[in-house]
Amino acid sequence: MSEKQLRAVLVGVQLPGVDTADHVASMAELARLVQTLGYEVVGQVSQRRSGLAAGTVVGEGKLVELASWTGGSGEVPMGPPNSVPNKARVRRDEAAAAASAPDPADTVEFAEEDSGDRSAATEEGRRADLIVVDHELSPSQARNLEKATGAPVLDRTGVIVEIFHRHAQSREARLQVEIARLVYLVPRMRDSGNAERQRGGIGGKGAGESALELDRRKVRDRIAQLRAELQGIEKEQGTRRARRAEQLRVALVGYTNAGKSSLMRALTGSDVLVADKLFATLDTTVRSLQPETVPRILVSDTVGFIKKLPHDLVASFRSTLDEALEASLLLQVVDASDPTFRAQLAVTREVLAEIGAQDVPARLVLNKIDRVGPEARAALALEYPEALQVSAHDPADVDGLHAFIVQWFERGMAEVDLFVPWARGAVGGEIRARLKVLEERHEAEGVCYRVRGRTEEVARVKALIG
Repeated sequence: MSEKQLRAVLVGVQLPGVDTADHVASMAELARLVQTLGYEVVGQVSQRRSGLAAGTVVGEGKLVELASWTGGSGEVPMGPPNSVPNKARVRRDEAAAAASAPDPADTVEFAEEDSGDRSAATEEGRRADLIVVDHELSPSQARNLEKATGAPVLDRTGVIVEIFHRHAQSREARLQVEIARLVYLVPRMRDSGNAERQRGGIGGKGAGESALELDRRKVRDRIAQLRAELQGIEKEQGTRRARRAEQLRVALVGYTNAGKSSLMRALTGSDVLVADKLFATLDTTVRSLQPETVPRILVSDTVGFIKKLPHDLVASFRSTLDEALEASLLLQVVDASDPTFRAQLAVTREVLAEIGAQDVPARLVLNKIDRVGPEARAALALEYPEALQVSAHDPADVDGLHAFIVQWFERGMAEVDLFVPWARGAVGGEIRARLKVLEERHEAEGVCYRVRGRTEEVARVKALIG
């Protein structure tokens, strides 16, 4: 017998200064985020307001409409904490379990998109099991919405954290996500209302800690433990990066699902994961550009960005994003077929500025150009004259991008003549490994090389020649 598929209804408020197209795009992106979690979205509730309602995000009428999707009352009952439905205590139990777990474990899962008629959906028993809000909620707003709808509530940040938690593969990524998840959960933990306070210290004096305070302290201790573990891993990663510091490096950066992993696979021949999902890649992959060049060029694929990317996740993934900060060249990849790619590019540049990588040399790559018509391509060429228009699935485009990367690095290289006496013949191997040999002539007293390479590498080889 198959498990019942959970369903979600989306909630969004169009605020002043946000045009309709941007609001629709944001809701569509939220639906894709929920879809990435593998469930079904049965509808959405949207409203224009001058600001989010302090208690429930939407107004009273929309709250009733929202509750009709879940079978809730549409009202926020007043009463003591223990009158809150049991579902409202889910996050406290999750956080307490996560704090005591030795490793990041499975977490709550939520729903996918398919809009439809609300009355028909509820009549067919297609009620929503989850409310997903396209804004960051305060703990009290989430609690009030849960009371009014009788369903769990998750905001946009919570959805992104859940996706990161599911897709993290390496130990480093799992630690980073778990820290962000616990930081997100701590302020949302709530007391059941019937737990006694622990006794005070020596002699039993004092009120001591409540069960909620105790749980929060356990979570904070767990966060400290995870951060200590992560520092050890980051130290190892830093050592690896230090070894690569003198090599030529290009980093692929951009919005999630822009096609960075597809380009990575095409440029390096690696078997990195390629999936039509948001945040399919969380672990940085570093491979050599293929066909390999002399000197060697490394290509790194980084975690994708998204609008309203939680700051805790940016902070947690700072070591991963350092690949962009330490690169010699950034390729800012966008999905040219997405009508909102300009806004996505703005988000990418904002995140790069946040980590201090705004001054790293960059070139725009308009990816998935095979999905764009000839007229639109011409318009993009006028709008972004220096951008590279490519399709990761077109070998000619990939060859062109490969050539651009090589030429970009060769611009700053020097061409020099080197003479290696026969007595120093072993240096020839170093020359071929470190420098690009343009010409080689054998003479009576040794070998003459015409080479191209970075100034520091040329200096090293000259020192070996003596």
